[in-house]
Amino acid sequence: MNVADLLADGFGRVQGTVHAAVEGLTAEQLRTRPGGDANSIAWLVWHLTRVQDDHVADVAGTEQVWTGQDWLSRFGLPFPAGDTGYGHRPADVEAVRVDKPDLLTGYYDAVHEQTLRFVAGLDADALDRIVDEAWDPPVSLGVRLISVLDDDIQHAGQARYVRGLLESR
Repeated sequence: MNVADLLADGFGRVQGTVHAAVEGLTAEQLRTRPGGDANSIAWLVWHLTRVQDDHVADVAGTEQVWTGQDWLSRFGLPFPAGDTGYGHRPADVEAVRVDKPDLLTGYYDAVHEQTLRFVAGLDADALDRIVDEAWDPPVSLGVRLISVLDDDIQHAGQARYVRGLLESR
C-alpha cells in the first residue's frame, strides 16, 4: 500500500462514520446535546468537516469547499467564513442547527472528494514538506494530515456515540 492509498483509506473510514452518525436523523436529533452542554451531532460533524476542509485546503493551496462551493450560505450559520469551531462556547454549539442530515453529509462528501484529489498525488517524500513553521518543531505535511485524521476520527466517533445515546432512549 502506498501513502496515497493509506491516506485515502483513512479518510474513507471517516466518511463512512460520518454517514452512519447522521443518516436518517431528525433535526431535533441532530441538535440534541446530551447532558445539556455537550456537543450535538450537527456541531461535531460540521466541526470535523470544517477542520478537514480548512487544513487540507491550506496544505494543498486550494480554496476551501466551504466558500468555493458556497456551503457557507447553505448552512447559514452566524459565524465568520473562516470559523472552524475551535474555541466555540455552548451558545456557539447551539447555533449550529441543521434541518436535514443531507446538508452535513453533502458538505462532508464534497470536502472528502477534494481531500482525495489532493492525497492521490502524494508520495512518501511529499510528507516531509514543512507546512507550518509556527510550531517547534515545524509541522510536516505528514504530521498535519495525521492530525486532521485524528481529529476527524475522534469527532466522528463522538457523533456515533451521541447517536447511540439517542437511539437507546
